[in-house]
Amino acid sequence: MAKHAALSEKFIADEPRTDWHDETLWFVRQKRDKAAHGLPGWEQLRELASQIKNHTLSNLEKYLRQFEQQAKANGITVHWAADGDEHNKIIHDIIRKHNIEKIVKSKSMLTEECHLNEYLLHQGIEVVDTDLGERIVQFRKEPPSHIVLPAIHLKKQDVSETFHKYLQTEKGNNDPQYLTEAARQHLRDKFIQSELAITGVNFAVAETGGFVVCTNEGNADMGAHTAAVHIACMGFEKIIPKAEHLAVFLRLLARSATGQAITTYSSHFLKARRGQEMHIVIVDNGRSKQLGRKDFRNSLKCIRCAACFNTCPVYRRSGGHSYHTAVAGPLGSIINPNMDMKANADLPFASTLCGSCSNVCPVKIDIHEQLWKWRQVVVAEGYVDASKKTGMRGMAYILAKPGMYRFAGKMGRWVMRTFPFMINNKLNAWYKQREMPEVPKQSFRDWYLKNRGK
Repeated sequence: MAKHAALSEKFIADEPRTDWHDETLWFVRQKRDKAAHGLPGWEQLRELASQIKNHTLSNLEKYLRQFEQQAKANGITVHWAADGDEHNKIIHDIIRKHNIEKIVKSKSMLTEECHLNEYLLHQGIEVVDTDLGERIVQFRKEPPSHIVLPAIHLKKQDVSETFHKYLQTEKGNNDPQYLTEAARQHLRDKFIQSELAITGVNFAVAETGGFVVCTNEGNADMGAHTAAVHIACMGFEKIIPKAEHLAVFLRLLARSATGQAITTYSSHFLKARRGQEMHIVIVDNGRSKQLGRKDFRNSLKCIRCAACFNTCPVYRRSGGHSYHTAVAGPLGSIINPNMDMKANADLPFASTLCGSCSNVCPVKIDIHEQLWKWRQVVVAEGYVDASKKTGMRGMAYILAKPGMYRFAGKMGRWVMRTFPFMINNKLNAWYKQREMPEVPKQSFRDWYLKNRGK
């Protein structure tokens, strides 16, 4: 499997697109800041959300059992899945039981994590993703590159070409309104014909046995309200104790994700309508293991807003597909090594450890600290290249000896000035697709002693 560095190099080969991707996500980050600053008590809300999640994770069995009891009392069939395979088989069994052929699905990162679409396709069953971004990448046979903006890596020209190929739209017509209308007409037929709707779950309320699904397109509602069977899929960390807690999380979610005051549709499901069958599949898939890791359990507080994606300088300039997992970005870099450390050992190193991800997280996950801690675990388990281990040992030796550090810095500056070709060549990974900085005339220490030392 190609690793983050190699996949990033492929993404940034297109410099204009990389710059556009970077600027677009930073624009979303700026919208988040404006929305946060416009809400009095924003930091108090973050702290309250963090405390609610901490409490819930410490009493998880109690709240999951309460949710199951209440959901069953509401007429919902509750299923438990230990992993992605079991999740997929449960859904497949429901499909076979009802002899279903027409299936629509709204955005669900859990089903991406469990590879539900691929599993069902292997069984000869097609699922139509109804979120516009998800449908675009589904046509292109690509995974989503972002958990909130799944097609953020694509421009309108790419969408136009995709729709021309699959929806027979006018070639070269890049008008967003035209393309959106084409998607609307295409998906309307899918909704009308659907027999089964699959949705995700943003929040599940233990007190009521109900759950909330947040979308900006209303596609989850269209699917759930027209199909005879509704299956909601959730990781067990989506549970919250009481309905009143929704007031905290719904005010944080959309502002953190896209800078909106609230998601356009926050749909509350408590029981199936008359004549409909409703199921909920609660999935572990490594979450129990993460819960048992003292240094990493806080990652389960995540409400999937993707604020950490939008602010991360590495994600913005390397693209979501470079993370080679369903969940990319800083969040993916702390949850995926838990699921498969060997396959995802590179991800904790795809970070500058700048801490911006932790600063914007609405539930105060210590993301940058977890990235640093995962690096220690990955190295201890032997999942890094020998060259990286040797290099880091060398750096540790130099950094631990001030005299050696000053000498190495002086020699490095001399080499860069005198023999620049030794640095500015393709063998130097730091030189690839970068402009090397101008060589300083002196170290910061020398400058400080000269100008501030007295």
